[in-house]
Amino acid sequence: MPRMEPKSRNETTPANEAAVGVLLTNLGTPDAPTAAAVRKYLREFLSDPRVVKLPRALWWPILYGFILPLRPRRSAAAYQKIWTDEGSPLRSISHAQVKQLQDRLNTATGGKVRIALAMRYGSPAIGEALNALRNAGLTHLLVLPLYPQYSATTTASTIDAVNAALASWHEIPELRTITDYHEEVGYIDALAASVREARGNRTTAENAKLLISFHGIPQAYVDAGDIYDQQCRQTAQLLVKRLGLSEKQWQLSFQSRLGARPWLQPYTDITLKEWAADGIKNVDVICPGFAADCLETLEEINIGNRTAFLQAGGENFHYISALNTREDHLAMLRDLVLRNVKDWLN
Repeated sequence: MPRMEPKSRNETTPANEAAVGVLLTNLGTPDAPTAAAVRKYLREFLSDPRVVKLPRALWWPILYGFILPLRPRRSAAAYQKIWTDEGSPLRSISHAQVKQLQDRLNTATGGKVRIALAMRYGSPAIGEALNALRNAGLTHLLVLPLYPQYSATTTASTIDAVNAALASWHEIPELRTITDYHEEVGYIDALAASVREARGNRTTAENAKLLISFHGIPQAYVDAGDIYDQQCRQTAQLLVKRLGLSEKQWQLSFQSRLGARPWLQPYTDITLKEWAADGIKNVDVICPGFAADCLETLEEINIGNRTAFLQAGGENFHYISALNTREDHLAMLRDLVLRNVKDWLN
């Protein structure tokens, strides 16, 4: 069978094909909760120079000599605790987000916008998703990484991968990227609503302290100019203002550190232990940097940190789920997309 060449933008796009493509991306996940699958995923993730900025001659012996031989088995055990019949929670939630967002955009645009899901590491790969959009008649591309707060380790890395995939194309689509949405009104509203709903009528909610936990990055990256820390703090301030909390009712922290180098502080796990030791019995934890629940929220926070807090003397620990497929979250994403492609639809 002869190979089909991709369509040129000079050809007429059929009515059932979308000229505006949206690449919705997230970090990624192993294909299975096994040491082999995790090793493959970690090799790709930790080989990214945006993620680990050490000289390769120094980093490769550490990665291949210590991390990849030892860490995958431990990480696979953690994934096994959260794996579902649908597979990885991050992947299944992301697919649901794409489907439901596509439905909303179809209603708003008459099917003129096509969404494709991609993971920065693992599958579906960015190149694969871009090819699917190209085959659908893509002439304009909006890249939307689901990282509310910008970091070179996440958003910039995604842009790198998009540019690398497009490097082999003869015709490049008109390209835009949403680099962050940390102050988006609909995003803050959805976070605040999720806190209120989670607290509901719980008797412990009135005196529960709120911990706002973001994924950490090395302090050296911020010192070198990464704006991630600043945007996390801006999101937290907007959220607590919307909730009407006093300074004593909340705190910001950072989780998921790796290695011995200092990361952004205060650390989530240490903070929770200190709170319990200080007599704080009730905590609510929200992770606004995650658009979908994943290993870092479901296992690290809701299992590991829950256990640590309770063992240190805490009594009530409540993890507030990521925004996932909440209606207000999807409405915010729809509006964010429409605002950025409006002129392309005319």
